Amino acid sequence: MRHPRDVDLPLTVDRTSGVPLGEQLVRQVRDLVARGVLRPGDPLPSSRALAARLGTSRGTVTAAWDVLTGEGYLVADRGATRITPSLHLDPENAPAATTPPSRTLPAPVRTTPPRPHPVPPPSQTPPPRATPPDLTSTPRLATSHDPTTPPAHPGAARRPRSAAAPSGTPLPSVTTVGGGRVLDLRPGTGPVTALDTPAWRGAWRDAAGATARGETAGASLQEHLSAYLRLSRGVVRAPEDILVTAGVRDGLQLVLRVLGLARRRTLRVAVENPGYPALRRVVEATGHTALPVTVDHHGLDPAALPTGRWGGAGRWDVSAPPDVLVLTPGHQYPLGGTMPVSRRAELLAWAREHGAVVIEDDYDSELRHTGQPLPALGALDTARDTVVTLGSFAKVLGSSVGVGHLVAPDPLLPELIRAREDLGSPVSRVAQDAIARFMDAGEFQRHTARMRRSFRRRRSLVSDALADLPGVLVVPMAGGAHAVVEVPDEDAAVARARERGVLVSGIGEYWTGRARPAGRAQAASSSGGGLVLGLTARDEDLARGAAVLREVLGGIPGGGGQRAGAPTRDAR
Repeated sequence: MRHPRDVDLPLTVDRTSGVPLGEQLVRQVRDLVARGVLRPGDPLPSSRALAARLGTSRGTVTAAWDVLTGEGYLVADRGATRITPSLHLDPENAPAATTPPSRTLPAPVRTTPPRPHPVPPPSQTPPPRATPPDLTSTPRLATSHDPTTPPAHPGAARRPRSAAAPSGTPLPSVTTVGGGRVLDLRPGTGPVTALDTPAWRGAWRDAAGATARGETAGASLQEHLSAYLRLSRGVVRAPEDILVTAGVRDGLQLVLRVLGLARRRTLRVAVENPGYPALRRVVEATGHTALPVTVDHHGLDPAALPTGRWGGAGRWDVSAPPDVLVLTPGHQYPLGGTMPVSRRAELLAWAREHGAVVIEDDYDSELRHTGQPLPALGALDTARDTVVTLGSFAKVLGSSVGVGHLVAPDPLLPELIRAREDLGSPVSRVAQDAIARFMDAGEFQRHTARMRRSFRRRRSLVSDALADLPGVLVVPMAGGAHAVVEVPDEDAAVARARERGVLVSGIGEYWTGRARPAGRAQAASSSGGGLVLGLTARDEDLARGAAVLREVLGGIPGGGGQRAGAPTRDAR
């Protein structure tokens, strides 16, 4: 199983810490080795690629690599810099992440395999240890009332085909609507055109042939996912601990099914507001209660969650706390904010205190094109007792591929595995083998890098096209496959764009209930609202659509639109 040199390690730099940038990198690599995130033989990013991602000089990175080489951590191997293949550190005797860099060899090299000893990265504050949540029984807190389940979402429309089929043939981004040709720029409707490659077609052809002959592939998809999650997301789990799913919604259904049966009652599930409507519909479709919680520019705030006890300021916060939190901490959907480490630690502490399970939708971490992504929230769950991490290939390979993964807390894992065995896998062996072959050849990583560059270019295209319009702003984001545009009048913009043959989503579609709070917390102007555009369309189609939007928005005076009507069609 090969790993290309452009792997995205969870390395960051903090220019406000007062610690030299090179020393920060040295400490983080030591820590990743101590936690088992980096293992003997793993490659590190090239100094040029990492410097470009972090916005540092190449000399800073090479100096850090030199220090680590002198300490015995790294070795040059056929043009790549790798963790020393013979390195076996006992975490209890490994150099501490806070010790200053030196060029002496590390403390005694052991001949025994490293024991798991996860600790948080040096720049992060570990969450306070509290009583682990009981994942299989009703929380101990008494409840004063149980909210009534809201009605199912009225607009559960049929999902469109939105990506290249396994054959590699891209679907057109121009659709016939109402007898006229329109450009559909809503999230999730454009094809992933860059996926139409010989490597992608060959992986499916080889997988189908091997399955027909009864042959066993090399490394399984779970083995590849284990290495990918460890290197890119900081989540260290064995291949057998990872469940293959049909995507985020399939994984969420499975978790809610198991938790609901274990607790023998309707679950209270906190969802982000605004948030991804399909996840809220999954909660409701499985018979549980969705509790919308307003987010700010850092994501979901634990202080906004009910606790079922005295809330201070002369009031009782008697609403029962949620059993489950469903959130997108890496890239809040649709607003785009990233939850900082301090709030992540606070959220984990809150969940442990209240016996809640946190379900992290890590839907597009691969597509961050500004700086390095933070490790997954699950990487901070060092006790492995609180966080479920859901992932999907939908944003990179397209939703028609229908493959994702699930990493669960240790107490919940056996029941999830048993439920999956009882229900059967929704993902064919051919699909799993094809993606494993695609990853084994390094093509998944190369394709992801292409898509990251493509989405960065397309976001710039939209920003340039809508620049200098009064009351219009393309909201800055660190990555992702969609863009949010603040507009003076959301309803008018959506309607007039449709009249001109361009379909876009209004940000009002992502809110639960008709009332939306004013201010920057909604990442759209308080007087009007915003638009959400997908970035998967071809460059020429996106340019045409952006030009039409510029004309439409330029003719809209300041207004107070509230909501757009059609439900979002983003799928993952």
